Amino acid sequence: MSSVETVALLERSVGYALGGLGDVAPEALGRATPCRGWDLGTLLRHTAESLDALLEAVDTGSVRLHPAPGPPPGDPGDDPAAVLVAAFRSRAVRLLGAWTAADDDQPVTVGGCPMRAYLVAATGAIEIAVHAWDIGCATGHPRPIPPGLAGRLLDPASALVTDATRDGLFAPAVPLSGPAAPADRLLAHLGRDPRAFQAREA
Repeated sequence: MSSVETVALLERSVGYALGGLGDVAPEALGRATPCRGWDLGTLLRHTAESLDALLEAVDTGSVRLHPAPGPPPGDPGDDPAAVLVAAFRSRAVRLLGAWTAADDDQPVTVGGCPMRAYLVAATGAIEIAVHAWDIGCATGHPRPIPPGLAGRLLDPASALVTDATRDGLFAPAVPLSGPAAPADRLLAHLGRDPRAFQAREA
């Protein structure tokens, strides 16, 4: 996969994620997500932090394993859901502009380990897409990952998320019986049971 294709995948993942934010309401922030132990509010904050890390990668050429806290979440009287969604949107717009203009073959240091920028972008595309699916499930409006996007993410996900690297990032892979669509295969590889959560919301 070329670096240009990888940045295009990042753009498609962010676009998919932005399309589901309209369903985030204050009463949904405490709902469970497919991420074990995380509610929707925690997931939105984590995903915004992931966007910050990708911005840090392109802006500075390095990503800290323990990033600095983001900006304050807004005034206490603000709608907490609106604050989280606005933070997500603003970071996503900045991210797309930064990576589109970047030299995505430059080296990036992640926690002291050198990586090519396009691999960092691929990792970000995978995480953003799967968490966008998580968000949709938590709001009660699950949105399938588009087949074309899921199909293009399968190979990098298989290469980047292995038994040796998934600990602390993704749950163990979920076995699927019979033929499965690319989105289901991607979600299962990243520790989600695509059918169980959708059935619960049906």
